[in-house]
Amino acid sequence: MQPQADPFIVPLCEEEVEVLYKDQYLLLINKPSGLLTLSGKHPLNKDSVHLRLVKDFPTATMVHRLDFGTSGILIVALNKEVNAHIGKQFQAHTVSKTYTAILQGDVVADSGCIDMPIAKDRSNFPLQKICYETGKSAVSHFEVVERLGGYLGEYSGKTVSTRVIFKPVSGRTHQLRIHSRELGHPILGCDLYATDEAFFMADRLMLHATGIEFDHPVTGERINGVSPCPF
Repeated sequence: MQPQADPFIVPLCEEEVEVLYKDQYLLLINKPSGLLTLSGKHPLNKDSVHLRLVKDFPTATMVHRLDFGTSGILIVALNKEVNAHIGKQFQAHTVSKTYTAILQGDVVADSGCIDMPIAKDRSNFPLQKICYETGKSAVSHFEVVERLGGYLGEYSGKTVSTRVIFKPVSGRTHQLRIHSRELGHPILGCDLYATDEAFFMADRLMLHATGIEFDHPVTGERINGVSPCPF
């Protein structure tokens, strides 16, 4: 029997969870990078967005998640009915999400669509993989916002990274991270899918959930939540 790998212990996150909007039914919050959305199984991984929120909002439940390294906006339900209502909106693909990311290299196309199905890589947990046989449909639209140049040595005057806006149609695990890699331009700071060079080009995963649109489960009003990108 092979020994199990040491569990991943998350470092202390000193940034606070910011409440961007609240009413009696839901919250919109800003999750910092380096904080779990939900507490992990290991006792040293208890700190999370949810654990912090229930201290002030005991009925809070997470409608969806962001990766540990991803920062940005999240919807938090304050009762089960609201959670179920918004969950159905996610299933019907009527929730619109926007992300900002910085990718390695020069993304030549000004915009595009990545349509590649994603499946669990069962031989290499927790990675996902592109698989046209067993993968679930995954579509990500992107638009280039800015091409960022280098200033030193061989990189002087050359585009070394590209700021893009992603609008995913689906919400698969690691979707934007693996789609960026397949585009040939991994997200800077990504520990799972980036090259070593791209990983060390940033001190965090350069992916931020900047916006989310959905129908308020009680009023029916279209809510447009925004979390400014910190990078």
